[in-house]
Amino acid sequence: QVQLVESGGGSVQAGGSLRLSCVASGRVFNTFVMAWFRQAPGKEREFVAMITRGDTYTHYADSVKGRFTISRDSYENTAYLQMNSLRAEDTAVYYCAANSAISTAAGEYDAWGRGSQVTVSS
Repeated sequence: QVQLVESGGGSVQAGGSLRLSCVASGRVFNTFVMAWFRQAPGKEREFVAMITRGDTYTHYADSVKGRFTISRDSYENTAYLQMNSLRAEDTAVYYCAANSAISTAAGEYDAWGRGSQVTVSS
Protein backbone atom coordinates (compact mmCIF):
# COMPACT_ATOMS: atom_id res chain seq x y z
CA GLN A 1 0.00 0.00 0.00
CA VAL A 2 0.96 3.62 -0.50
CA GLN A 3 0.49 6.17 2.25
CA LEU A 4 0.08 9.82 1.26
CA VAL A 5 0.30 12.80 3.62
CA GLU A 6 -0.56 16.32 2.49
CA SER A 7 0.56 19.57 4.06
CA GLY A 8 0.60 23.27 3.26
CA GLY A 9 -3.06 24.24 3.13
CA GLY A 10 -4.43 27.32 4.80
CA SER A 11 -6.29 30.56 4.28
CA VAL A 12 -5.31 33.29 1.86
CA GLN A 13 -6.88 36.29 0.19
CA ALA A 14 -7.82 36.24 -3.46
CA GLY A 15 -4.78 36.77 -5.63
CA GLY A 16 -2.48 35.13 -3.11
CA SER A 17 -0.44 31.93 -3.30
CA LEU A 18 -0.12 28.65 -1.43
CA ARG A 19 1.98 25.54 -1.96
CA LEU A 20 0.76 22.06 -1.11
CA SER A 21 3.09 19.13 -0.50
CA CYS A 22 2.37 15.41 -0.59
CA VAL A 23 4.80 12.83 0.74
CA ALA A 24 4.42 9.22 -0.35
CA SER A 25 5.65 6.24 1.65
CA GLY A 26 5.22 2.50 1.55
CA ARG A 27 4.97 0.81 -1.87
CA VAL A 28 6.09 3.91 -3.75
CA PHE A 29 6.72 1.94 -6.95
CA ASN A 30 2.93 2.22 -7.38
CA THR A 31 3.21 6.02 -7.63
CA PHE A 32 3.90 6.32 -11.35
CA VAL A 33 1.29 9.08 -11.37
CA MET A 34 0.78 11.53 -8.53
CA ALA A 35 -2.17 13.86 -8.80
CA TRP A 36 -4.16 16.48 -6.98
CA PHE A 37 -7.93 16.53 -6.74
CA ARG A 38 -10.19 18.91 -4.85
CA GLN A 39 -13.66 18.81 -3.40
CA ALA A 40 -15.73 21.85 -2.48
CA PRO A 41 -18.75 21.59 -0.15
CA GLY A 42 -21.71 20.03 -1.94
CA LYS A 43 -19.68 19.22 -5.05
CA GLU A 44 -18.05 16.12 -6.45
CA ARG A 45 -14.33 15.56 -6.21
CA GLU A 46 -12.66 17.01 -9.29
CA PHE A 47 -9.31 16.57 -10.98
CA VAL A 48 -6.80 19.42 -10.63
CA ALA A 49 -3.41 18.27 -11.93
CA MET A 50 -1.21 15.21 -12.42
CA ILE A 51 2.45 14.41 -13.00
CA THR A 52 4.26 11.20 -13.91
CA ARG A 53 7.46 9.92 -12.40
CA GLY A 54 10.45 11.60 -14.01
CA ASP A 55 8.30 14.66 -14.78
CA THR A 56 7.75 13.37 -18.30
CA TYR A 57 4.06 14.28 -18.42
CA THR A 58 1.88 16.86 -16.71
CA HIS A 59 -1.78 17.67 -17.22
CA TYR A 60 -4.02 20.32 -15.70
CA ALA A 61 -7.71 21.02 -15.43
CA ASP A 62 -8.69 23.99 -17.59
CA SER A 63 -9.83 25.88 -14.49
CA VAL A 64 -6.30 25.99 -13.04
CA LYS A 65 -4.15 26.05 -16.17
CA GLY A 66 -1.69 28.93 -16.08
CA ARG A 67 -2.19 29.49 -12.33
CA PHE A 68 -1.21 26.17 -10.74
CA THR A 69 2.00 24.22 -11.25
CA ILE A 70 2.54 20.60 -10.27
CA SER A 71 6.04 19.31 -9.67
CA ARG A 72 7.68 16.25 -8.21
CA ASP A 73 10.81 15.24 -6.42
CA SER A 74 10.98 11.55 -7.25
CA TYR A 75 14.00 10.98 -5.01
CA GLU A 76 12.03 12.28 -2.05
CA ASN A 77 8.74 10.73 -3.25
CA THR A 78 7.12 14.12 -2.86
CA ALA A 79 4.71 15.99 -5.11
CA TYR A 80 3.96 19.69 -4.91
CA LEU A 81 1.17 21.95 -6.10
CA GLN A 82 2.10 25.60 -6.38
CA MET A 83 -1.10 27.64 -6.51
CA ASN A 84 -0.89 31.26 -7.64
CA SER A 85 -3.54 33.89 -8.38
CA LEU A 86 -5.96 32.04 -6.13
CA ARG A 87 -9.66 32.72 -6.47
CA ALA A 88 -12.57 32.23 -4.11
CA GLU A 89 -13.76 29.35 -6.30
CA ASP A 90 -10.52 27.49 -5.57
CA THR A 91 -11.72 27.00 -1.98
CA ALA A 92 -11.89 23.25 -1.34
CA VAL A 93 -10.28 20.34 0.39
CA TYR A 94 -7.32 19.31 -1.74
CA TYR A 95 -6.41 15.63 -1.91
CA CYS A 96 -3.23 13.99 -3.09
CA ALA A 97 -3.66 10.72 -4.99
CA ALA A 98 -1.39 8.13 -6.55
CA ASN A 99 -1.88 5.57 -9.26
CA SER A 100 0.02 3.26 -11.58
CA ALA A 101 -1.67 4.64 -14.73
CA ILE A 102 -2.57 8.04 -16.16
CA SER A 103 -6.16 9.08 -15.47
CA THR A 104 -8.20 12.14 -14.52
CA ALA A 105 -10.97 10.04 -12.96
CA ALA A 106 -10.96 9.95 -9.18
CA GLY A 107 -12.37 6.43 -9.22
CA GLU A 108 -9.24 5.15 -10.96
CA TYR A 109 -6.97 6.13 -8.06
CA ASP A 110 -6.42 3.67 -5.26
CA ALA A 111 -4.29 5.70 -2.86
CA TRP A 112 -5.43 8.92 -1.25
CA GLY A 113 -4.29 11.35 1.39
CA ARG A 114 -6.62 12.72 4.04
CA GLY A 115 -6.86 16.12 2.42
CA SER A 116 -5.76 19.66 3.18
CA GLN A 117 -8.15 22.61 3.42
CA VAL A 118 -7.54 25.61 1.18
CA THR A 119 -9.71 28.66 1.81
CA VAL A 120 -9.56 31.73 -0.43
CA SER A 121 -11.39 34.83 0.71
CA SER A 122 -12.49 37.49 -1.74
